[in-house]
Formats: sequence, C-alpha cells, structure tokens
Amino acid sequence: MTNKNNRSNASTSKSFIAKMAITVAEFIEKHPFLALAAILALVGLLAWLDDSCSAASLASAVIAGTDGGKHVVGGPITTDIVRKEGDFLLNEIDSRIVKIRPMATPIDQISRLAGAKHAGSMIVDYYSVDTKPTVTKVTGAVADMGSNAVSLNVKNPEIFEVSDTILVKGVSGYDSDGVTTHGDLVLYVFEKSSTGIKVLAVNGKKSGNLDSCIPAIPEGAEIVRMGRAATELDVQSPQFESLPVKSQNFCQIFKMQIEQSTFQRIANKEVDWGFSDQEEAAIYDMRLGMEKNFLFGAKRRILDPNKKEDVLFTGGIWWQAGKEYSYAKEDGLTQASLINMMKEAFTGNAGNKRKVLIGGSELIELLSNIETTKVLSAGENIVKWGIDFTEIRSKFGKFYVLLSEIFDECGMPGCGIVIDPEYIQKYSHIPFGTQSLNLKDAGIRNTDALVLTEASCVTLRYPKAHMRITAY
Repeated sequence: MTNKNNRSNASTSKSFIAKMAITVAEFIEKHPFLALAAILALVGLLAWLDDSCSAASLASAVIAGTDGGKHVVGGPITTDIVRKEGDFLLNEIDSRIVKIRPMATPIDQISRLAGAKHAGSMIVDYYSVDTKPTVTKVTGAVADMGSNAVSLNVKNPEIFEVSDTILVKGVSGYDSDGVTTHGDLVLYVFEKSSTGIKVLAVNGKKSGNLDSCIPAIPEGAEIVRMGRAATELDVQSPQFESLPVKSQNFCQIFKMQIEQSTFQRIANKEVDWGFSDQEEAAIYDMRLGMEKNFLFGAKRRILDPNKKEDVLFTGGIWWQAGKEYSYAKEDGLTQASLINMMKEAFTGNAGNKRKVLIGGSELIELLSNIETTKVLSAGENIVKWGIDFTEIRSKFGKFYVLLSEIFDECGMPGCGIVIDPEYIQKYSHIPFGTQSLNLKDAGIRNTDALVLTEASCVTLRYPKAHMRITAY
C-alpha cells in the first residue's frame, strides 16, 4: 500500500510541475515586458542577498556553549576574538619566555626547561633521600693483644650491620703469610651492640700460633663501610631501609603589570617600540626578580597590615644546598684548591658527574686565572638549556660554569653555587600566564593593561648533590 501511495504522489508532483511550466510559458508569451521586469527584480534580489550574506560572514559572533564553552558563529575566528574571548594566544609567552635573555637567569631557565610540576597548593611538601653514611672514626684505641676478634668502639655504630666488611684507613693489613704487610686492614662484623661492634680480622697478622690477629688500631682512625659478606647457607641479610625526609617550601606569587595609554599607542613614533616590546622588557625584569628569590629568598609567611592578607615568600635554593665549600679570598683559588672543590662537589652524594657552577664576578675571575693542565682542563663552550656555558673538566667530573651578576648585586661576588640539574625541581601553583585588564570600561584609566602572573617555587630534591661556595 505504501509503495502505491508513493508512486501516486510522485506522478501527481510531476503533473503539477508540468502544468506550472505551461502556465509560466503562456504568461511570458502574453506579457513579455512584465516577465522581463520580474526577471530583473529577481536578479537584484539575489545580488542583495549575496552582499548581505558576505557582510554577515564577516560579522562573527561568539555564543555560549552547553557546558560553559564559547563558539564562533557567522564568520571566521579572528585574532581580536581570541584575545577578547579566550586570551589563549598570549600563552605564547610561556613558550618564548625561556628565550628572553636566558643567561641572566640560569636557575629559572634550567628549572623551567626541566619541566615544572603542578602544585595543588601554595604550600609545597616534597621529599628527598640521601645516602647512608659510609665513613666514621674509631673512638677507642685497640691494642695488639694477639687476638683475631675484638670489640671496636666507633663514633657511629648504627651505620654498620652484621656481615659488613670494614676498611681501616692507615692501618696495614697482611699477606696470607701473616708477616708481610699488604694494603689496608680489612675487618668483618660478626656481632653488633648499642655501643659498638665486634669484628674479626680478614687480613690480620700472625701472632704466635694464631693466624689473622688484629694489629693495633689507634684512636681516631677512619674506617670505611664496604660490602657485606655472606656464608653459603645464608638466606637472609640484615634489612636496609631508607626513609625520605620531608621538606616544605612556599610558592610565591610573582606579578608584573604593563600599561600603555591609548594616545601613546596611536601616536607616531620615531622608533618602532610597541606593546610587545614593553612586554618583553617586563618579562625580563620579572625573571630577574624571580631569580633572586629562587636563589636567596627566605621562606616565610607574613601579614600585610594594609591588605589584611597573608603574603607567602619562597625559600631560596642557596639555603637548601646540603654541602658547602669555603676558600680564603686572600689566597684565591689555585689548581689544587679547584680540584679539591670539585672533589667535594662530586663525591659522597651519588650525584651526576656533570654539574652547573653559577658564581659572581670575583669567583669567575679566579677560576679564569687558573692555568689548565692534563689533570684539569678547560673545554669548549657548551650550550645547554639555551645557555652558553664554559666547561671545566677534572677526574672527578665536569663543571658547566656561568657568570651570574645576581651574586654581585646581592653583595656576594666571590660566592657561587654548584647545582645538579637532575635534582632541581620547580613547582607551579599558577603557571606563567597573562590577564588583560579592562581599565577603560571600569572608568579607571584610558590604557591597555596586561598583568603577568606566576605562583611558583624551586626546590632541591637531593640536597647533598648541591653545594654552596663561600669566600671568607
């Protein structure tokens, strides 16, 4: 039945169209001038509609979406619409901020390119883990009593466990004959108490009929914890646990506002200096201020008496560094002292063998005056993180050296800091961004205004991998 109805409707439509065509043809034949006028009117109407549609296509509009979004209708999306409605084009600043004079702000540059973690709060809690101590000293002398087992009183007995082996620095060990000295004395821990450890000699001396006896060990002798030695039937070993240490830092809200009056913007100028140039200069000044806070800031919370609000201040990494090296200004730096500095920076922390040394002008001058040898050499310039470093190499590791005038400005031209770039972390509660202020509509000022904002802090996740360099 449905197919028959469809065929019937189709034939009816065709019949109607045929009749209309005959009627139109008859009208044109009888009234040619009226028909021509109607055709011209129709062409004009179509042209007007085309112009109207073209104008409408340029008159873009923004409408609200179903879930708070925004949609452009009636035309293409334009830069003006984006800046007015979305403001996301200005996020380009965040990607190009690292290109604005990066050598002036190395801490901010390295931490920013290393990747900032989002912080859900202005207060950042983070954890760091260091290494278990390996060196301590003997607190009570051991006499040569012809015994292969003695109680050894040490400064930090808690760092040793049963089955540890110990190297006694400066005390001779013996060959298998027990008479010929060979290397340093090695001990084996077979029992532990709260006051000390009981040890056996591994390469001790022969005393009468006893082999491998422990020779005299002076008070103050340094002993080094080495690896563990198990027996064939041992299945278990003393446990090893490492607990991270909790630290805290505050994110500081950094702000910078740029304004340009409407008349200044439209005025003719001898120099092409526009709003974007002011923006770049403001970013540079803002980064310089942030760099000083990231280095030497004091972690505090105070109340602003006028605003009646708390202000958070971030703590600088200068105070977070777990090691310190000091040198005398009068003596300066020699090749030997620089090697000693590098030894201190690269040993005892399990850090990387490539670290960044940022220092003031006096420290960089002293480093530049040191003659290089086969043991200590100055390599070519290295470009990393967009910064041009000078490389210093030794058997301990490599320094990427850079002058920072911030140390000079803060009264520390002879000081510096060694950082391990693998263990520096930036936290951002509010990533670097911009906000346009409509001061005209608010009736405040006839200016274009833009506010740059970032709430962030920098932390050292492994303090012993970083070192302060101070001069006295």
